Amino acid sequence: MPEPDVAADGGRAVRTAGPAEGERASDGLRCGQETGVRAELPADAGRPRAQPYTVPLSPSRRSSRMTTTTGQDFKVADLSLAVFGRKEITLAEHEMPGLMAIRKEYAASQPLAGARITGSLHMTVQTAVLIETLVALGARVRWASCNIFSTQDHAAAAVAVGPDGTPDDPRGVPVFAWKGETLEEYWWCTEQALTWPDAPTGGPNMILDDGGDATLLVHKGVEFEKAGEVPDPATADSEEYAQILTLLRRTLAESPQKWTQLASEIRGVTEETTTGVHRLYEMQQAGTLLFPAINVNDAVTKSKFDNKYGCRHSLIDGINRATDVLIGGKTAVVCGYGDVGKGCAESLRGQGARVIVTEIDPICALQAAMDGYQVTTLDEVVETADIFITATGNRDIIMASDMARMKHQAIVGNIGHFDNEIDMAGLAKIPGIVKDEVKPQVHTWTFEDGKTIIVLSEGRLLNLGNATGHPSFVMSNSFADQTLAQIELFTKPESYPTDVYVLPKHLDEKVARLHLESLGVKLTTLRPEQASYIGVPVEGPFKPDHYRY
Repeated sequence: MPEPDVAADGGRAVRTAGPAEGERASDGLRCGQETGVRAELPADAGRPRAQPYTVPLSPSRRSSRMTTTTGQDFKVADLSLAVFGRKEITLAEHEMPGLMAIRKEYAASQPLAGARITGSLHMTVQTAVLIETLVALGARVRWASCNIFSTQDHAAAAVAVGPDGTPDDPRGVPVFAWKGETLEEYWWCTEQALTWPDAPTGGPNMILDDGGDATLLVHKGVEFEKAGEVPDPATADSEEYAQILTLLRRTLAESPQKWTQLASEIRGVTEETTTGVHRLYEMQQAGTLLFPAINVNDAVTKSKFDNKYGCRHSLIDGINRATDVLIGGKTAVVCGYGDVGKGCAESLRGQGARVIVTEIDPICALQAAMDGYQVTTLDEVVETADIFITATGNRDIIMASDMARMKHQAIVGNIGHFDNEIDMAGLAKIPGIVKDEVKPQVHTWTFEDGKTIIVLSEGRLLNLGNATGHPSFVMSNSFADQTLAQIELFTKPESYPTDVYVLPKHLDEKVARLHLESLGVKLTTLRPEQASYIGVPVEGPFKPDHYRY
């Protein structure tokens, strides 16, 4: 997949041509080590490397004028935002006691020395603290976002510049992310994060994933290299999959064993989300999983905190920033009552909305009813509700035919993972419909009869597209889980043959402990006779793996 065309303009590279029709242009891109120009390899926290690296260019780019830097390869929106980003990172560090405690605990032992970690996870301020924690523990890191709208450009700039660099002399981590990527740009960024020019295999030995896109690209690459051909992108069932096939057709022609070689040294992946974990279990059951995986999502300190409390905070933040509509008094429909849906429903009710839940699972439906929510089908309420939120991790939850029945100015948003929870492709195909951008990531869709609905973040994650995602303290839990999972897989490969695992219970409890002091929590200590009576160690773990919190 070619890198998007840019041309230099007064020290900033400005996008001159868009590769994907219908996708929003990402104007004002600042290119680090631009393609076609030879520069030193990434310094990774000031550690220089020996060989030069050139990011691959399409033929159309080779005659372009470039903005260049040396000592780093990256692509972010604007390096001048790094100072602002660094200030926010400093604030976030105070609110992320788990990660900061892990830095202190493992600073001397450097358990990730030798690790080459490719990250595919929302490039936010909180993620910047995670990245710099991994580096502090000895890892080298390359990063891309896992969503075209979720990058905070000042955070990406700060990571690329690094704590010891400047915009004119960046010394940080290679980052390939900016807010408003096209799908072609998104998959190009993912490929760059997976490309390690000085590595024996050309790739990472660890992956830190959110949604499973980096893992998917490696697995599909290996699959099609084994087959000797890549399916025609025209046969893809979505525009996104067509972009993946286009990329893999190019790499198969350029380097027929690229992904097979790259995968051979990967020790494992740690996966952040329900969606990505679902993909991992599917590959495990099909016998196609190439390396071990730790399911971080189902750690208690992730799913019961990030998924519930994080969404409770960030859902209404996104709706408010996007629409400025009073939530109190409105009827809001939450599709799905898992941990994410529970947090969403609670936040909407807290704002005074009348909340209705839709569910397929009788247990979750009963929970919602016992929590005081009306539980019914979307069909029953689609014509009367004001706000619709999908939180299922499944596809085709709100279809174009549903949106056609909604009331004027109904708000539609997704806080699951992918944009296929809402039928955006079907909506665009309705005869006579008109899409209009109110502001970035807020669009009205007007039907032929004059009725309009408001769709947030084009059906992608509204809490990251329209707001800044989960707060730092919640993400400290999730990212502490990720860091410990990376250490576990990297340092104990013999303990993890290829399979999907959950984070060990003692590490889950450790993450919780790391966050108690900052909240003023004091734990009661078991006496030995009490511990013996219930059959647990005095220091824990206190619950069996099957315990449901």
